Amino acid sequence: MRTLKSVGCNQKVSVVKLHGEGATKRRIMDMGITKGTEVFVRKVAPLGDPVEVTVRGYELSLRKADAEMIEVI
Repeated sequence: MRTLKSVGCNQKVSVVKLHGEGATKRRIMDMGITKGTEVFVRKVAPLGDPVEVTVRGYELSLRKADAEMIEVI
């Protein structure tokens, strides 16, 4: 399983599945990250937290723990 956390800079991936439950999963979905969405990884901080991505035309910063819940291909 490959997660958004493991994706390097300047790579485009597609969301396969969201893991997690309840409010955390709902918050990720409210940010526009849903199954089938394309995500472009713009920057990764030196220690890996946060990850800056472009989703549906806007920029978003995700914590490492949240990025680990997003399965991609």
